[in-house]
Amino acid sequence: MARHGMLNNAIYRLTILGVLAILVVTPVLAQDEATGDQGEDVFAKIQATSDSLGFGSTAADSLKEVPQIIEPIGGLMGVVDRSPLGRTGAGELFVKGGVFMWWLLAVAIVGFIFIIERLWTLNRARVNTRRLIGTIITTLRNDGVQAASEECQKVRGPIAAILYAGLQKADRGREQVEKAIATAGTIEMSFLERGLIWVSSVTTIAPLMGFLGTVSGMINAFEAIAASEQVNAKLVASGISEALITTATGLIVAIPATIGYNYFVSSIDRFVIEMEETSAELIEELERMKG
Repeated sequence: MARHGMLNNAIYRLTILGVLAILVVTPVLAQDEATGDQGEDVFAKIQATSDSLGFGSTAADSLKEVPQIIEPIGGLMGVVDRSPLGRTGAGELFVKGGVFMWWLLAVAIVGFIFIIERLWTLNRARVNTRRLIGTIITTLRNDGVQAASEECQKVRGPIAAILYAGLQKADRGREQVEKAIATAGTIEMSFLERGLIWVSSVTTIAPLMGFLGTVSGMINAFEAIAASEQVNAKLVASGISEALITTATGLIVAIPATIGYNYFVSSIDRFVIEMEETSAELIEELERMKG
């Protein structure tokens, strides 16, 4: 049982570290790629307006070139736009969605990682409850408490853990057995629920971030309309459609995360029911053996 808890802790910590690495490293690498590809162009500009000593041929010429040299030369969207992905339908939408699409991508990755981690953990914790309690009771009747405890240690998961905790207090009365099972159940529930807060956060943050991106896009769209001398329906429609991309993306991220979260909650509820049923059967069997 101790090894089971240590393994869960290690998996959870590795998951957290992986998420943090993705959130920190990916945008930095993408930014480096976006700016690094254009370094030669900037250097060429400097060389074109420089004399042999590296200074502009005249102060006036240098001042004219300064805005061009320090002008923003791309960004994260430039990476996608120049890549093969940028020439696909999804890539074009990603680029049109603006900078908030990167944050939505990070949120989607976080949700995906924790959904996979919870699926793996809960599937490993699932056992045939009826077979397990049958084996424990049979062993308890034939070989005693110690043998039944050893059978519990052969099986991983929360059901076996609470049965093992109850058997360890079998010689101290019903009250102590119930207390040990309740304590073990609380600990196992924390293992089952750990990480769900991240999935739940994705279901809330993704739509809000998508809506924020839409508001930002709408502001830019109306600024473009205000700056345009001739306003037509195409200009208005294209600006609004691009602004709504982030809202659609936020919903696309949030819907699977919501489904996953509800599935995990229902799975944990089943674990709780199984833990209550098996612990009640164990307590009744211990009482019967004493009587």
